[in-house]
Amino acid sequence: MDVYVRPRSKEFKVLLEGDEIVVHCREEPVAGRVNRELLKELSKVFGKKVELVSGSSSKSKRLLVKNARKKDVEQALI
Repeated sequence: MDVYVRPRSKEFKVLLEGDEIVVHCREEPVAGRVNRELLKELSKVFGKKVELVSGSSSKSKRLLVKNARKKDVEQALI
């Protein structure tokens, strides 16, 4: 799953903007804090382990939701 991250937001939320999944994170982009928040919160949303595949220092990230079907991920985002 590809996402775009916006750090320093007032609250954590996941939005669909056009064809893009935009994740608003509360943390500062320092020392991996945004990545940790992203993985932790999305794991709660999906009820599955989420791993960062690429984009550790970028706002554009590729994530893997372990043991989840595409349909399950899409439904959790609605």
